[in-house]
Order: sequence, then C-alpha cells, then structure tokens
Amino acid sequence: MDITQRLSQELHIPLKSAAAAVELIDEGNTIPFIARYRKERTGNLDDQLLRQLSDRLEYLRGLDSRRAEVGQAIGRQGLMTAALQAQIDAATTLTELEDLYRPYRPKRRTRASIAREKGLEPLADCIFTGRRPAGSDGPDLERVALAFTAPQNTAENALDTVQAAIAGAMDIVAEQISDSAQVRHALRELLLSGAALCCQGKEGCQESVYRTYQDFSQPLQRLAGHQVLAIDRGEKAGLLKVSLQFDRPRALGALQRCLPGRHPYSSYLYRAAEDAFDRLILPSVTREIRSQLTERAVEGAINLFGQNLKQLLMQPPVRQMVTMGFDPAYRTGCKIAVVDDTGKVLATTVVYPTPPQKKTRQAAETLLDLISKHGVRAIAIGNGTASKESEIFVADLIRENKLDVSYLVVSEAGASVYSASKLAAEEFPQYDVSLRSAISIARRLQDPLAELVKIDPKSIGVGQYQHDMPAAQLDHALDGVVEDCVNAVGVDLNTASPSLLRRVAGLSPVVAKNIVAFREENGAFTSRTQLKKVKGLGPKAFSQAAGFLRLDPAAAKDPLDTTAVHPESYPAAKKLLALCGYSKKDLLHGDLSQLRQRAAELGSQALQRETGAGDYTLQDMIDELLTPGRDPRDELPPPLLRSDLMDIADLKPGMQLQGTVRNVIDFGAFVDIGVHQDGLVHISRLSKSFVKHPLDVVKVGDIVTVWVLEVDTGRGRISLSMVGPD
Repeated sequence: MDITQRLSQELHIPLKSAAAAVELIDEGNTIPFIARYRKERTGNLDDQLLRQLSDRLEYLRGLDSRRAEVGQAIGRQGLMTAALQAQIDAATTLTELEDLYRPYRPKRRTRASIAREKGLEPLADCIFTGRRPAGSDGPDLERVALAFTAPQNTAENALDTVQAAIAGAMDIVAEQISDSAQVRHALRELLLSGAALCCQGKEGCQESVYRTYQDFSQPLQRLAGHQVLAIDRGEKAGLLKVSLQFDRPRALGALQRCLPGRHPYSSYLYRAAEDAFDRLILPSVTREIRSQLTERAVEGAINLFGQNLKQLLMQPPVRQMVTMGFDPAYRTGCKIAVVDDTGKVLATTVVYPTPPQKKTRQAAETLLDLISKHGVRAIAIGNGTASKESEIFVADLIRENKLDVSYLVVSEAGASVYSASKLAAEEFPQYDVSLRSAISIARRLQDPLAELVKIDPKSIGVGQYQHDMPAAQLDHALDGVVEDCVNAVGVDLNTASPSLLRRVAGLSPVVAKNIVAFREENGAFTSRTQLKKVKGLGPKAFSQAAGFLRLDPAAAKDPLDTTAVHPESYPAAKKLLALCGYSKKDLLHGDLSQLRQRAAELGSQALQRETGAGDYTLQDMIDELLTPGRDPRDELPPPLLRSDLMDIADLKPGMQLQGTVRNVIDFGAFVDIGVHQDGLVHISRLSKSFVKHPLDVVKVGDIVTVWVLEVDTGRGRISLSMVGPD
C-alpha cells in the first residue's frame, strides 16, 4: 500500500483528495492557501485535516526512509530473505520496523556475544529447537554440553564445566527470544491491554503537588493524558516511584506460546525465556510503553493547547471603543495606557491605588480625567499581580461615579515578555518597558488576534504542562494554529503590523517588513497588484498571500481587492456579477441582496461553464461578494464586559451566574465569573450526558451559565456546574 492510500484510509478521505493534497503540498503550497483556494482539487478538505495529512505524510516518508536503511543494513550482512523483506515492507510503524531490525543491529558486548565467542551457538540451537547437534552423545543435555567443555573441546576458550556451557547457551537463547519481533509484539500488546501504572510516593511527596499520586494505580487503557504528564513530572522530581503492574503468569504464558512446541529441552528453553523476560524484555518494553504513553499524552496536550489557542485568538474584537489598558502592580504602581479605537496611543501614566502606597483618591482623579478627556468606554485589566485589588478599584470607580464604562479582566500572559522584546522597542521606542505592557493589554481587548500574534504562543498560557512539551513539536503545532487564524480572518494590507503580516500564507518575516517599508515609502496600497513591487515578494509568494491580504474600501481602486476573492478568480467574479446583472461597482455602492437567488436560478452547472470556476469557488465567491471582507469573529458572541464586581465571600451554593470560559483542560474548564478567582467546572458537571472530553462541550471564550456548587474561601477554590439544579 503506498503512502497516498495509507493517508486515505487513516484520515477517512477519498483517495483522490489525498493524492491532490499530497501533490499540492509537494508543489510548495501553504495549508491556508490549499484549504481556501484549492477546494475543487482536495474535495474541500479543511485546514485542520490538511495539517493532519501533512504531518502524517512527513511521518510516513520518514518511515519509508528508515525502511530502506534497515533493508540495506541487513542486506549488507547477507542475511536478507524474501520473508523478512516482506515483513519489513509490511511494517506500519517505526516500532514494528525496529523490532524486525533488532536481531541484526550491531550489538555491544553482551553475555550472549561472549557465549558465542566460546562456540556455544550449536548448544543454544539445541536448547531452542530440541534438535541435538550431529555426533552428540545421547539425548541428555548435559551429555550434549560435554562436547563444549575441556578436555573434549581443545579450543583455547573452552569452558571448564557442563553447567557453564549450558548457562552460556541459555544466555544466547535469552537474547534470541528477546530479539524476536513476534515475542516483543505479543508482550507489548498484552501489557498495553492488561497492565496498570502504579506510583508510590517518596519522601516529600505528601507535601507536594504530586500527593494525589503517592498511592496510585490505574489501568493503562484508562490513564488520562494529564495524569501521565503529572506522573512523569513527579518521577523526574524524585518524588514518585513508578512501575508497571501486570499478571506475570499470563505474560510468561504469552511468551511461551511464541516458542517452539514442547521437546526434550523445553525446561531449559522456558528458564531461558523467563530470564529473557525479566532481564531483557520487560525493562525494554516498559520503557517503550512509558514512552508511548508520554508521546500520546504530549500529542493530546499539544492538540488541547492548539484548540484553546485558536479560540483565544479568534475572540471577537471590541471595536470602535477608546480603551484603557490597566497593568496592575503593587510597589511600582499600576501602569495605564489609553488607546483610540484604532489602537493608537493617546496617553500613558502610572497610578498607585494598590498597597503599599494606596493612593486611591489621587489614582481615581487621574483615571476620571483620562476617561473624560479621551472618551474611554472600556477598561482592560491585566490578570497578573495585584489584579484583584485593581479590579475592585476599577469597579468602585465605575459604580461611585456612575460611569458609562465597562471593564474586562484579560490575560496578560506574555505581555511582560513582549514589552521587553526588540519588537516592542521598535514599535514603541518612546515608551518605558512597563508602559508597553499596558498598551498591549488595551489592544488585546480591541483586537486579540492582532496583538497576540506578537507573542510566542507558548507564553500565552492556555495549555496544560506546556513547559514539558518537546519545543520543536509544540512550536510547529502552535505556529500552524496562529497561521490558520490569521488567514481565516484576513489582514488589512495598509494597517497590519509586521508581526501580523509574517503569519500570512507565503510571507516570511523579511518580506513582511518589506511590505511595511514599501507602505511607508510609497503611501497606502491601492491595489493588490502593487505587492508584486515589494522586494522579495515573488510570483509564488504573491499567489499564496494575495487572497488573504485585503484593502479598505476607501483605499481600493478595485472593489474586488476588499474581498477574499483571489486575484486569479477576478475574471470569474466579474463574469458571475455580469451574469447576475451586477458590476464590480455594486460591491461598494449597490445592492447585491439578490445575488445568491439569481445565481441559484442560473444553476450551478451553467455558472461553472460560463465562469470556468468550480462549485466550491463559486459559493465562496458569492459569500464574499455579499459581505466583502467579512470577519468570522463577528459571528461569535461578544466578550462579557462587566461594570461591577463580586467577592468570593458573596458566592453561595446554588447561585446562578454567567461566566466566560478561560481555559479548557482534560478534566474540566475554568470559568471567569467576575470574582477574580476562576471557578472549575469538572468534566462530570459539564453536561447531563456523558462527556468524553471537555472540548466536546465548551471552548475558550464561550459565555456559559453556571451554578455554584462549593466555595472554599481559605484555599480560594470555587466548584461550579453547568448542570442546573433539578
């Protein structure tokens, strides 16, 4: 089965779609471009499925490369057979392939290799198969072994005793059994299906965050990813002792079933098999299983991080509001920045409403002056140090002065890293590092995507054990999420920052900077075709990027440049408009409300024939012409802005509240209910029905109704439920 067939089967997509996707990827096309503008060829595969296909394609090609290396290595030893080659060709995982290669892999000096040097391989074969060597004296193994000892054996390295000869031969047999791909596969599958992971706490465990696992046992099949990662961390910290618990007689029985049938020397064979199991196979397979569990947990955690990140990036912007960014602190004061509805900085200052200064009156006067002077309508408060005191201060300010202002606590994760970065220094050279954080916090409320793309995704903090993830694997996945989000929304060519432009399909960081430089030197872009004049932006990059780069109607000479219609489809778009009785100018000033109905009356087949565009392209084109430059984020509920604050002490069991989902993890979701401390909705309380994973029910940014179950004010813990009281 070739790679394309494998991809088709594994991803449950048509073979034609898999083949087209592979071809498009090999041609150097980006995932967003393929997903958006090559739907006819792929059968409308979305970006998420295309990324799965791309990653799997890379793995399978790596597997084929390793398959060739293994075949060549065995061939050079002159040991390749038709049957072995067939097994190598049929291997579907690297583990299977390495199991097959194991007997032929160059080995370090082992007990078995020492025994081979002493000429004991014929005796080992006798133990394994039950066949006596030619010329041996009688069926008794000790009599057979006598021929391998001195003085019968005159070789220099001959053994002194029969027992030593048998022991050496059994070492060879043990290694032979350990190297058997059949044996390792059988035991691996048995342990995966029947073993449990057990933990015992070491000194200090009871006082640590790992106390949950100090007397822990869970079948491997029921282990959750977050449990695996937590156990790995506890073991690495020296606080947990971890082992596999399994049915030993059953495991040995499975091993024996892979060996030759009973024969005169079976007792020796089974002793060698038990030695192989304890000394060679179990430690190795245990490491493999632990590694496999961790890999799966990491994959799940990265997927969860990616989905949370996507929802955070795709939060609806709070448009057309002058916004105040409030970066809380204690000793150094709270940094304030006011930005207009485009994100331009209007004012900055520092106030001290929090301990130790507690200059609340002066701080209130300063903020009231800024709110009045600049027409502030929203306040974004960072959720870091002193956030609770700052939120109380802001809520009191709004209530006492009857202000027409709302506030929202926003994540400030990564803001301090960004504010001290070279990028922030280039963007705001005139502002102190601390004030840059306040600017970033304000802009996060106005346009989360545009601001968060400036920050390393790993620093945004919506993951689970993200600091334990393989950096390259995590970066690859999260970069893909950011790229997909930016291209799904589209980018204004005349206002986008280099940080946003570099995430557009086909654009490198250098080209992104060149676009901004071209804009500054030549004025605003008035046409997409001007991109071809940008240094370093060749035909391929233009093809990949153009559809995702939009112009504001006020700047665009061609109305189609305000849409997501790709320039390659402009002739088809013009033809479609003409067939339906419209022109390009109607995009800006006309009424296209009848476009979809008129297109339907003409019929899909006729439109495809007349325009030369496929059905998927035509449907996307109609959507874009009806709502040029549409933003998918606008279809989501707006953020839940607040004007007052409750205290955790105000919460009572049974109280019904509205909140915003801030993070989703394997065992539940954290919800902001306006008391500064997020509450946890356990997975068992997300729905009346069975929930396999929290993401099946909620996602970051969702506004949900919850009921208070329990409040622990001492530990600052709030238990919530999305299932109402009966």
